[in-house]
Amino acid sequence: MSEPIKTDVLIIGAGPCGLFAVFELGLLDMKAHLVDILDKIGGQCAELYPEKPIYDIPGIPFVTGDGLTKALLEQIKPFGPTFHLQDMVTTIEKIGDPLFRVATEQGKVFETKVVVVAAGGGSFQPKRPPIPGVEAYEEKSVFYAVRQMEKFRGKRVLIVGGGDSALDWTLNLAPIASHLTLLHRRQDFRAAPDSVNKMMALVAEGKIDFVLGQVTELQGKDGQVACAIVRRNDNSVFNIACDAILPFFGLTMKLGPVANWGLSLKDDLIEVETASFETSVPGIFAIGDINTYPGKLKLILCGFHEGALMAQKAHRYVYPDKKLTFQYTTSSTSLQKKLGVA
Repeated sequence: MSEPIKTDVLIIGAGPCGLFAVFELGLLDMKAHLVDILDKIGGQCAELYPEKPIYDIPGIPFVTGDGLTKALLEQIKPFGPTFHLQDMVTTIEKIGDPLFRVATEQGKVFETKVVVVAAGGGSFQPKRPPIPGVEAYEEKSVFYAVRQMEKFRGKRVLIVGGGDSALDWTLNLAPIASHLTLLHRRQDFRAAPDSVNKMMALVAEGKIDFVLGQVTELQGKDGQVACAIVRRNDNSVFNIACDAILPFFGLTMKLGPVANWGLSLKDDLIEVETASFETSVPGIFAIGDINTYPGKLKLILCGFHEGALMAQKAHRYVYPDKKLTFQYTTSSTSLQKKLGVA
């Protein structure tokens, strides 16, 4: 077991609600670490709709998912949160009153007085492509994420998909792969137009191949792919020799390990009370889309409200002997000093 990382609060999920919780906790002198399974900060906003407009953030008529993430990061900068990305919480064990030992998939261990679950609809999991027997190649020559680019240097790479991830990695891996092919079902893409234009320029220059069609079969031994059988849109079939395949078919959200943490659940959501959004386990809170209660609305602004009330109750666990006096950022000099604006 690794040396425990000690913190006041551990937040599971680095989406908008988790980020704003850092702000509310910071105002009350509580430090936070955040764990997220994604390779970037921002949750659904960053992964699923970075350029999609959001119209219902109070006081902001229009903002993109990426814009909201950047604004929240700027807002919480005074509180210096620590992020642990591409990792997933697997177990939560109560070891004190209040104190939890939290372990992650990557072997990190946290000791924290408060846990805040802000995991959206659960953990993001890649959608598996409908290719027979693909499981035998996963994490050997079929990968759903790029952890280390160097792993693909000098390899024949096949990227499948038409979204931002597929286009981004096409552009990033093209210079280091010995040969790269992008395969998509149609000419239309769900990616940023600039990325599509850059990809088409590489095709025109003969630096990569772009093929319309779908993978129907993989060939290879002991988990190492050697060839992908592709059916073109005109039903003709041909082979693409490859050493590695990166299918980007999007992400789906699953409750994952949350189901094993001993929390009261209803319809795969965490039940909370509405005074502080605490779960059935004292010291563990749930905010945002992951929770449920009478009248619940799955809106970012509701998650912000839940985070504010959560912080008030969390303070009792972190500072049991310290009286909490409610203050406004507009008039409190001490809060303004924390924000660096006094």
